[in-house]
Amino acid sequence: MVKIADIELGDFPLLLAPMEDVSDPPFRVLCKQHGADLMYTEFISSEGLIRDAAKSRMKLDIYGEERPVGIQIFGSEIESMRQAAEITAASAPDLIDINYGCPVKKVACKGAGAGILQNIPKMVAMTQEIVQQVGNTNSTSGKAMPVTVKTRLGWDEASKHIVEVAERLQDVGIAAISIHGRTRAQMYKGEADWSLIAEVKNNPRMNIPVFGNGDLNSPEKAVEYRARFGIDGIMIGRASIGNPWIFNEIKHFMATGEHLARPTTAQRVEAARQHLESSIRWKGERLGVVEMRRHYANYFRGFPNFKQRRLDMVTQDDPQIIYALLDAVVVDFAGFTPE
Repeated sequence: MVKIADIELGDFPLLLAPMEDVSDPPFRVLCKQHGADLMYTEFISSEGLIRDAAKSRMKLDIYGEERPVGIQIFGSEIESMRQAAEITAASAPDLIDINYGCPVKKVACKGAGAGILQNIPKMVAMTQEIVQQVGNTNSTSGKAMPVTVKTRLGWDEASKHIVEVAERLQDVGIAAISIHGRTRAQMYKGEADWSLIAEVKNNPRMNIPVFGNGDLNSPEKAVEYRARFGIDGIMIGRASIGNPWIFNEIKHFMATGEHLARPTTAQRVEAARQHLESSIRWKGERLGVVEMRRHYANYFRGFPNFKQRRLDMVTQDDPQIIYALLDAVVVDFAGFTPE
């Protein structure tokens, strides 16, 4: 049984990665329904939380049916991150995650996300402050809040110090670590290197769960990586977009060696409809409709001659018309199941 503090996650948990503009409550609930064991939110700016920015505060929302869930925060200033952790703990997530992995320029080049990999002492000091703020029984949440970290192998090829870094973060009190198998310099290019993730896991000094992330996009890879690298579980990101079924598909393949049937057209439409309905409930009609537009191409990837239908969906503002367009997909593609 893999546990983060006292949170039981099963023998080989599958985690939904924190993805900006993707891992919001409506999508997290879908992934939970289809087998994900632990959700992570979109990353939240520490400065936004301190300034009480509406967009940042909204990201603290958690649906009861998606638990356990970790709220992820990022920032470059230790005091701001400490305060943000305290604010986050008051929202009563199951854990708090620190983003030391985001590679995008507007984050990393300001010393946040993967940018802090250029200053390991500061990374360790920041983590220690956050653990001390929320990792013990405190007046804000009333209970100890586990702190986890998501990071990368290093800043660039010359600074892949993840084995040492993971040890030092464990020593200041983190409860688990998720590692993306690329450096910041690689962004999302090239192949993820899981060998260093395995080194972290196989380090005899490590006694917290180690989760791998990067390029995991099939049940076969999940089985292979579990056996080959010995990690405690897998964090799945891009492969889940438009494909929340991947979690149960991996679990079924691990248990039986057989593939679950791929979701039918009707099941894809139902997932897209639920996603849209939840988005509207959470964000309001206008924003819910607009922000759902990025997902239709993923739900219906592989459908022949679908460009015009997707264009119709993303140019409509009336939810009822979009629901009708989705219903038409069920009728017109009855019996079609994409690979």
